[in-house]
Amino acid sequence: MDLSTGQPWPVNRHWRFTGWLLAAVWLFFLNVPLATALRQPEPWRRILGVAALVVFSIGYVLLFQWARRLRQSMLPIPVGRARVALALLFAVGLASLPGTGGDWLSTVVYVAAAAVFLLPRWEALATVLLCAVTPVLASWLVPGWEAEKGIVFAVLLASFAMFGFSQLAQRNSELRAAQQEIGRLAVAEERARAARDLHDILGHSLTVVAIKAELAGRLIEVDRDRAAAEIAEVEALARAALADVRQTVGAYREVSLGAELAGARSALAAAGIAADLPAEVPELPEEWDRLFGWAIREGVTNVVRHSGARCCVIRVYPDRVDISDDGRGPSTPDPSGHGLVGLRERARRLDAVVTVGRRPAGDGFLLRVHAPGESR
Repeated sequence: MDLSTGQPWPVNRHWRFTGWLLAAVWLFFLNVPLATALRQPEPWRRILGVAALVVFSIGYVLLFQWARRLRQSMLPIPVGRARVALALLFAVGLASLPGTGGDWLSTVVYVAAAAVFLLPRWEALATVLLCAVTPVLASWLVPGWEAEKGIVFAVLLASFAMFGFSQLAQRNSELRAAQQEIGRLAVAEERARAARDLHDILGHSLTVVAIKAELAGRLIEVDRDRAAAEIAEVEALARAALADVRQTVGAYREVSLGAELAGARSALAAAGIAADLPAEVPELPEEWDRLFGWAIREGVTNVVRHSGARCCVIRVYPDRVDISDDGRGPSTPDPSGHGLVGLRERARRLDAVVTVGRRPAGDGFLLRVHAPGESR
């Protein structure tokens, strides 16, 4: 069953044909009772024997296909219906008795095999044992019939083979279900990643756009030239944000430490917050450069939005990055907004640690992303 839609998996035409073949090929062993029925001198015995065997064969194949389709769809086989179907199958086989004589016992082989595929384990075992002793009991109860030891062996062999086949079919169904679940989780993870990236990109960019637009509104009456410059920057930021969104959707966007430091300088200046940024940064591996870039983006966005700070300090070391301010500090001991959740997920891929809290001096806010060996 498709776990995302609740519908059975589609089965292609080749697999459907293979399923019919798996059931029908074993009907070859009904040739002995069929030959017996065709040799009957009385027409009614001949017709009854052949007709019963044909109905038995069709019923067995349909029953097998029904159970197989349910197993492939990971649906339970209704035990009540299975019992009725097996009883009818046995009755049809027994109805061939006038035309096939003692050879009708070949049909119990198929009844036993179907029971293994359809019934719960202990019921199936009881049915197999009953089918195995039927030839022996028949030889005692019907004068002139000999004990069919070959039928007993065939019942046990067919049941064992069908048990192996049913276990294989069950494992294949479970494997398909696991693959479907893995695919669903991969899609969910990709959607979460896209949502996280869009939040981080637009949250930062739109915050800067809002601040610059507000600043331009205040300046428009006192300094039109500077207001025009701020509006031009708003336009440029909006275009850059649009390009970032397009690149993110296309899975091409990359964040870099240098670009985020430049963006942080512009955002802090627009918000009227003094920026103490490093003039140079150490050479970092590509994945750490990206991670520290995301940390600066998230940290500066929070400073501009929530801190009420007058100064923001960013320090970049080979094994960590610190973003701190002198604002009001975190409102809770362990802040966990959407941006911080996304940053922690990115850090987890590199076994890095995200530390959020107050500065060592006791005031303001500190966001630190550091390598696993770095102390907090």
